[in-house]
Amino acid sequence: MDMFTFIGQEWLLITVLFALIALYITISRKDSGLPMPSGELVRLMNAEQAMLLDVRSTSDFSAGHIQGSINIPHTKVATRVSELEKYRETLIVVTDQMGQHAGSVGGLLSKQGYQVRRLAGGISGWQQDNLPLVRGSKS
Repeated sequence: MDMFTFIGQEWLLITVLFALIALYITISRKDSGLPMPSGELVRLMNAEQAMLLDVRSTSDFSAGHIQGSINIPHTKVATRVSELEKYRETLIVVTDQMGQHAGSVGGLLSKQGYQVRRLAGGISGWQQDNLPLVRGSKS
């Protein structure tokens, strides 16, 4: 039986499969933190309603990061999560270079009861929006 015949005969099964996949993606995305545009992050940080967690390596963070962000490399978040306790009632926005680690860190923090979002596009998106980075190991 070829694939098109199968799809034609089992269209309901295929539809349910795609609906379940879409549902899984939606739930996973929400659990790891919905994306937040740069402008909204600036507004929330200026109003002290959010903190930014940069999960890139220490060397990448030192080379350029968003003012006011805190650096905990993604490989160390699980063991250093206690450092975020003072932000339990604050929205935590997670960023990395392009989004490759922010989702998994967001999921970890979400499971621990933190309110989490992800910076859309990461640091790369921030730079594409022509927003500034500061250098050095401290914000």
